[in-house]
Amino acid sequence: MMAANVREMALDLLLKVEREKGYSNLVLNRMIEKYKPSPPDAALLTEIAYGTIQRKLTLEYFLAPFVKKPDKLDHWVKLLLLLSLYQMKYLTKVPDHAVIYEAVAIAKKRGHRGIAAFVNGVLRSAQRKGLPSFDPIADPLEKLSVETSHPLWLVRDWAEQFGLETTAAICRENLEAPRQTARINGYLTDAEAVLKRLEEEGIKAEKSDAVPDALRSVKGNLAKTGAYEEGLLTIQDESSMLAGYAVDPKEGETILDACAAPGGKATHLGERMNNTGTIIALDVHKHKTRLIAEHAKRLGLTNISVRNADAREAGKLFAGETFDKVLVDAPCSGLGVLKRKPEIKYMRSPEDVKKLAEIQLEILDAAAPLVKKGGSLVYSTCTIHRRENQEVARAFLAKHPEFAEDRSLRSRMPAKVRPFVAGFEMELLPQHLKSDGFYIACFKKKV
Repeated sequence: MMAANVREMALDLLLKVEREKGYSNLVLNRMIEKYKPSPPDAALLTEIAYGTIQRKLTLEYFLAPFVKKPDKLDHWVKLLLLLSLYQMKYLTKVPDHAVIYEAVAIAKKRGHRGIAAFVNGVLRSAQRKGLPSFDPIADPLEKLSVETSHPLWLVRDWAEQFGLETTAAICRENLEAPRQTARINGYLTDAEAVLKRLEEEGIKAEKSDAVPDALRSVKGNLAKTGAYEEGLLTIQDESSMLAGYAVDPKEGETILDACAAPGGKATHLGERMNNTGTIIALDVHKHKTRLIAEHAKRLGLTNISVRNADAREAGKLFAGETFDKVLVDAPCSGLGVLKRKPEIKYMRSPEDVKKLAEIQLEILDAAAPLVKKGGSLVYSTCTIHRRENQEVARAFLAKHPEFAEDRSLRSRMPAKVRPFVAGFEMELLPQHLKSDGFYIACFKKKV
């Protein structure tokens, strides 16, 4: 496949993500499956498509001096210019003249000579005059927003929550490439056996120094291995694995995973229970419940029962005090996974965060009566916004005096994670372990 075709594929990917509000990683995977580019072309496609999405606000700032009315441009033309500016600024191995030549060729193919001339003129001007500096931006929050391509409302919220220095570290970490990690199926195998098997398949991986159940890919795609197909591992971020440590399931227990799709946490619990006891995995989306069942089957787990239901209606499905432990891995804004899904930061708004917090509390309210006396309720999200995390946890405790803070959480966490636990809560920021951002709160039902 020619490199120019890769750039056209990248443009198609950007258009599809914006028009369909799709996740870039899923759109990218479908495109690679469909067109089957060579490994170098697939790597280039990933780099320029992800990079353009990650740095969209920065690239719009770079484009502004060279286009009088950027909002009046055909959308594909604007995205083509942003895609090209990304390559000119951040891909040092690709010469500017090659980027411009291929952008003009795409513009001519998709539009007409006038659009091609316009694209050529804009990019030549940017090459000749250089891209604008961030120095004229006086407000430090606005400057950080533009420089790291995070919406200003989010930068302001994080700065209020964490301070400017930590917020800058979060934003810069979100521009880094995500690391692929996998969870070892401890029910079927161990780390040494999996590493040996991967090595035989030409895949280089290493043990995580943070989470005992985890492997990190050094070279190769762990999801495209026989080890994965045979159920020896599951693709999962290290931060998400910590929910299994927080729940701390025991053999023979009855556990509810109230928002279980796609099944990563439910299957982790099943493995840690050595395929004993009962795990009920609920999810509101019927097509996603099939994913849970498929994962459980692949991993050799028979202790997981999958049901299609809204967690807010769980009280209609089960009698009170049915479960030893309940996990509520709630639907959230996803602001902790911006390395993997950079488009999320442009899709979310303060109103979304507010509405999600209300739903999260409703799910916890529904789950509370289902926990046995002396049992545990674990709340987790893959966001790092206090409105969805700390404020929801405190609102829950205020409404439910039958629950107390479970301050034994720290003892259940791996040693490298313990510094990020405070009382009954854990907050992991992306820069802490180079993982996704994640939050956990643990509650104990009084006897």
